[in-house]
Formats: sequence, C-alpha cells, structure tokens
Amino acid sequence: MTRVLRVTVVLLAFTGRALAQGPPPAAANAPGPAQGPGRGGLAPVVIGPPAPVPPEVAIPRPTPLELAQVNEAVKKWIDSDKSPSQPLLTKFESLLALHPPRLNIAATYTQTLQRMGPRHESFVEIAKRGDIDLLLHGDSITDWWVQGDANKAMFEGYFGGIKTANFAVAGDTTQGVLWGLKNGEGQGFQPKAVMLMIGTNNTGGTNNAGTSTAAEIAEGIGAVVLELRNDFPGAKILLLAIFPRGVPGDSVRDKIAEVNSIIARLDDHRHVFYLDIGAKFLDETDYFLKDAFRADNLHPQAKGYDIWGAAVKEKLAELMK
Repeated sequence: MTRVLRVTVVLLAFTGRALAQGPPPAAANAPGPAQGPGRGGLAPVVIGPPAPVPPEVAIPRPTPLELAQVNEAVKKWIDSDKSPSQPLLTKFESLLALHPPRLNIAATYTQTLQRMGPRHESFVEIAKRGDIDLLLHGDSITDWWVQGDANKAMFEGYFGGIKTANFAVAGDTTQGVLWGLKNGEGQGFQPKAVMLMIGTNNTGGTNNAGTSTAAEIAEGIGAVVLELRNDFPGAKILLLAIFPRGVPGDSVRDKIAEVNSIIARLDDHRHVFYLDIGAKFLDETDYFLKDAFRADNLHPQAKGYDIWGAAVKEKLAELMK
C-alpha cells in the first residue's frame, strides 16, 4: 500500500469514527425506543422514522460493503506495518476502524413533549384557518418574542403590519419541528416567507452534554428546511444561523459555529436564504451586549429582539414581495 493510500485510509477511518458510530439505524417505519415518561399524562416520546436530508448537509455513511472493505484494508495495513508504531496501531485498531452509522435522532419525525397537547393542537387550528403570510418557527428564542409586554412591543413594531403565525415552542428541537410540520402545522396555508432558527436545544447546552454532533444537528436543520420546501413550495425561507450562547470559551460556541458553517451551504439564493446575525448581539470581547440577553446567555430580552428585528426587517420585506 502506498503512503498516500495509507494516509487516505487512516483519515477515512477517523472520519467514520467521528461521524458514523454506534448501532445501525432502525428501519424507516419501525418505532424507536421510548425516551422517558410523558408530561402531564401525555404519551412518552418515541423516536420516529428518519426524515429526508438535503445532500448539501448529509453526513457520509458507509454501506456495509464499504465498511467491510475499509476495515479489511486498515487491518492489513496494521499487520504489515514494520515501524516502531506498530504496537500502538494494534492497540488502537478498534478506534481506527469504521463502525456502523447510528440513527441521527435530530433528523427524525419525532413527537417531542413540546409538540404534544394543546400547544400543537392550537397550531394545527391556526394552520387550518390559513391567511398567514409570514411563519416563524423554532424554539424558545423565537417563541418568547411574543411572550411578555416588552418583547411583544418589539414584535409589533417590526411585524405588526404582517399576517404572521409563530409556531415556535420553548425547549423544542429539530426533530420536534419536523414532526409538527408533518402532522398539521405545515398544512392548510401557504406563507410567502418562513423565518427559521432551530438547533440550539440539540447542542446539549453550554458544556455539550448532548449526544448530537454538529454534523448531526446540521442534518436535522437541513431536514427541517427540506420539509418546509415540500410543505410550502412557493415560500422563501430565511434560515438564520443559530444564535451564540454561553460566554467566550464555552464549548457550545464552537459547536454552534461548526453547525452554522455547514447549514450555510443550504443557501441557494432562490428558495433558501442563509443569514448570520449572531455578531450583532456581541460586544468587541464576544460577550453579549448589556441588557440584550438574559443572564442565561441564551434568551434575548427586548433589546435583543430589537436588534433581531432590525437585522431581518429589510430581508424579509424583500422575500415577501
């Protein structure tokens, strides 16, 4: 095996380990495992079937044949190596090997707790009534724009003259948004534009406690964008980069930056328009501007919503023409 081929195999093995590890995915129509008890007497969360993902953000996943071929090549290379590193290569052979890809929960149609009960049902009724020109979708960051007098005042100032619907729910994830759109929230109306920001709750928080990688979160966001394109073929989608969270040095900032760098590929300048306004919330030291965000360094306050509104107003007006 040539030196170039050796390097290629090692890089491929490490890539596979990082992006495609764990048990093989469940069949598309097979119910997944329950994820804890329900809330308020609601059914427990069961992982749903995978959603289609745009090729721009799809994670490379080896077929069983490709996996076997790569692992065989890695083993032959290690066995034939005569360098002083051979014992280390043997010791860490399992880390160099490719593993079957795991199911990316972030890109599944999963009814989360946030999409159970009256909140989801009210969204479905709003969707049935139609007459919506601008749809807002996401999690608490978008949801709370219409919660509280000060925040509502900012929203009215920027969007009061537009027929809007806000289907964002605090605490939700890409998989929950996917399920909601597929189950009534994406039917019955055809908006002119959609403003989407989702994914921060898939990160695992400030210390990356969650299991989703940046690539998996990007796949989930891509799946949401594709679902929006299918549900609302005539709408323009303003895809916002995930806002910063935490403080400088928190690992979640690096994960969010990586997610954003991937989902930027979804901008086709025709139907999907990517916009990163995160820097507008930060000072020269990368901390949040005073009074723009809550003490949790995650949720905007009225000042933050003002900055948000000003940053997207002209772009949304252009997309809604």
